[in-house]
Amino acid sequence: MTTTRLTLELASHLASIALGHVRREYPNNVDHALAGPEDARTPSELHPIFYGSYDWHSCVHSHWMLARLLRRFPDFAPAADISALFDTQFVPDKVAAECAYFTRPTARGFKRPYGWGWLMKLATELALHSDDRWGCNLAPLAEIIAQRFRDFLPLLTYPVRVGTHFNTAFGLRMAADYADVTKDEALVKLLRETGLRWYGEDSDCPAWGEPSGDDFQSSALIEVECMRRLLPPEVFLPWFDRFLPRLIERKPAALFRPATVTDRTDGKIAHLDGLNLSRAWCWRSLGNALPANDGRRTLALEAAQNHLSVGLPHTAGDYMGEHWLASFAVLALGDED
Repeated sequence: MTTTRLTLELASHLASIALGHVRREYPNNVDHALAGPEDARTPSELHPIFYGSYDWHSCVHSHWMLARLLRRFPDFAPAADISALFDTQFVPDKVAAECAYFTRPTARGFKRPYGWGWLMKLATELALHSDDRWGCNLAPLAEIIAQRFRDFLPLLTYPVRVGTHFNTAFGLRMAADYADVTKDEALVKLLRETGLRWYGEDSDCPAWGEPSGDDFQSSALIEVECMRRLLPPEVFLPWFDRFLPRLIERKPAALFRPATVTDRTDGKIAHLDGLNLSRAWCWRSLGNALPANDGRRTLALEAAQNHLSVGLPHTAGDYMGEHWLASFAVLALGDED
């Protein structure tokens, strides 16, 4: 099986896509509740760092991708442009303005949990850079989001299992990286206990509703990835055996079939390119977590490559996909060292 790798050339291409839109203010899908006429402001006035890339969360994870690629390839061609961008954007006054947005009473649920998870993933990546200036500057915003998780998770009785931004397994999975890098054992414990509370008794997942017409995540596979990340192998593997007991038979079959995208100018239908890439990420992570002598390992890694091959050619083209898909390509290609 030929496995697609994150090469220097591909990294430069993906970085150039993000550099082309992280400071592009329009078009913009503003997720902003107005408490009065004074709240009618432009995206860059509301969010001096994350105003580009069509929406706040896409701008956050595009910055994550740039940070990730810069750390992985510190001498590649876009490195100077990325560093200059971060020097301009990750500064205390702009971070303070982003923090202030979250103090608004109308912003309690702003970007919950998807944008929260990505902000913590960005903070994690910046903390891993040898020069931690940018991460230190962003830390106050990351801590606000971490506190949002601490406050919100005990209140949420039921998980959200959709294949879009509201999926709670995705939020837990991304927050786990931040909890580890900051050595926040209390947050690690909260995330793990929440995952077990929400998903610990799940079994025999049919994946019958996958994919829906605007999914960019597999509700089944992101749950697997969440539990893989939160649980030690001796707990995860028995849980996984119960959750997808017929995987060796390629069942549920829907999880093995890449999604078909009919119109990449339609933002919702274009989500399905992201579904192929996010499934590739989950399949790859699962395959690498399974023992070498487990037949499901090969199936998972093959499924990862199949989905990646379908999704990767469409990271650029129409702006409805171009403003976000490259980040998911980097996840699918391997976001961990």
